[in-house]
Amino acid sequence: MEKSFFQQVWDVVIKIPHGRVTSYGAIAEFLGSTGSARMVGWAMNSSKNTPKNIPAHRVVNRNGLLTGKQHFGGRDIMADLLRSEGIVVEENKIVNFDSCFWDPSFEL
Repeated sequence: MEKSFFQQVWDVVIKIPHGRVTSYGAIAEFLGSTGSARMVGWAMNSSKNTPKNIPAHRVVNRNGLLTGKQHFGGRDIMADLLRSEGIVVEENKIVNFDSCFWDPSFEL
């Protein structure tokens, strides 16, 4: 049975290492669905309904902005989760984004 797009996204997100982040677009590109970054975002929002612990906080926009923060139940929860992994976040943006960026196309 073929996995749904959302399941494929979650399978990638589970592999993002602690202290690293990736973007919606990088995941979409890895899955052969360039241009589907918004759909990856929908998958991240739906991940809270899965029994697995999907580290959705590690997925941000292509500029390192915490665009999904409103889906974490509080203003600073996403930033706090990232900070707990050693990622510096200022004004809802990851500082030194390039140094903690994890690209599934190169890493997997």
